[in-house]
Amino acid sequence: MSIQEYLNKKIGVISLNIISLIVLSVFLFSSGNTFEVIKIIWIIWGIVLSMYLLYEYKTIEKYFYKLNKYIENTDKKYLLSEIIEYPKYIEAIPYYNILKKASKSMREEINIIKNQKKDYKEYIEKWIHEVKTPISAIKLIEENNKTSTSRLVLQQLEEIDSYVEQALFYARSEDVEKDYLVKEISLEKCINSVITRNKQVLILNSIDIEINDICKSVYSDSKWLEFILNQIVVNCIKYRKENGSTIKIYTKEIKNAVNLTIYDNGIGIPSNEISRVFNKGFTGNKGRVNYKSTGIGLYLCKNLCDKLGLLIKIESEENEYTKVNIIFPKGNFSNI
Repeated sequence: MSIQEYLNKKIGVISLNIISLIVLSVFLFSSGNTFEVIKIIWIIWGIVLSMYLLYEYKTIEKYFYKLNKYIENTDKKYLLSEIIEYPKYIEAIPYYNILKKASKSMREEINIIKNQKKDYKEYIEKWIHEVKTPISAIKLIEENNKTSTSRLVLQQLEEIDSYVEQALFYARSEDVEKDYLVKEISLEKCINSVITRNKQVLILNSIDIEINDICKSVYSDSKWLEFILNQIVVNCIKYRKENGSTIKIYTKEIKNAVNLTIYDNGIGIPSNEISRVFNKGFTGNKGRVNYKSTGIGLYLCKNLCDKLGLLIKIESEENEYTKVNIIFPKGNFSNI
């Protein structure tokens, strides 16, 4: 609040004091007092009123300064009414009480929405676990009764399974901190698990896999890392070339880190889209037109990498290649 705004607010009080002073001056003059006496009264009155207004302005300014500090230093600004001091001014008390009631009502609404969201998330997780059972059963039947169409059926089942798993991880992504355990794991084991999972699709589409120097130990959560790697490999398969498709997976030691690279010689990403591939729901022109992409896979990869303390980057040249780098930091902090 500026001093001009404060004086505008106090115009009524100032006007009342001026009128009172004029009335008093007329009364004193009619009683035989001189102009010198009246002048002294005006000066004293003006000094006292100015000191009072200045003191009140400074006090209010200090109060609102602290209030702004509270707002700046708290992430949950809707809890403001719980941390601000009880106002010293009687005209502010009703607003303080209204703010308290509004804040309480909002917290109740937030809790209701949180509970509804929690119930929905639990339902989704339960549904996903239930639907995985018949998917696994169909896979087993197809593998035990192979026909000319078995691989095609298994490919479609693997795609369904991938989308189902994506929905599960999306439902859990906001509370990932409660569902992962960072420890030393074998990068080779995670990669082999992902390759084995996609073997039918890789064979059916004649995609060559080249793996080099992956016998590394890194600090991460194996379940979440396998999901991230699977999303990237699925994208390599989805956006492959018609002939001569290759996926290369290798690591490189860099300063205080291990750099895992997943390279494919597929259709690539246009240069004007590369900066947006991690945005939620972004599919790009090729994904939208040719592959019905959801725009969720890479968004989840980036989200999970951030929460796991990993760095993920994408390089690409349209119609040439796409290269995804995942950087695993090394050092004692990784153990923590």
